[in-house]
Amino acid sequence: MKKRTRTNIILLICVILLVLSPFIFVKGEYGGSDDQGTEQIKKYDPGYKVWAHPVWTPPSGEIESLLFTVQGSLGTGLICYFIGVAHGKKKAHSSTESKKDQVINK
Repeated sequence: MKKRTRTNIILLICVILLVLSPFIFVKGEYGGSDDQGTEQIKKYDPGYKVWAHPVWTPPSGEIESLLFTVQGSLGTGLICYFIGVAHGKKKAHSSTESKKDQVINK
């Protein structure tokens, strides 16, 4: 087995272990940070009144998770698209430079 393939397999196993370890070793509830922040504010200032409210609340937690995932996926897609465009421009520019050098050297 090539050294590179072996390294990739080891890294993949490490990533899987890092992802699964919280589910195995951490006992408790997984909640959003929004709720935790509100709880802490009310704990230290019981008279606090919320002054900002959401414009629209999703009908369920699953829909909220879906929208969050779609938002993250679209953002990742846009970032990767622009990185790909920049890489393509750089590759095309270096290709035209090497062709110019070949023409000049002939």
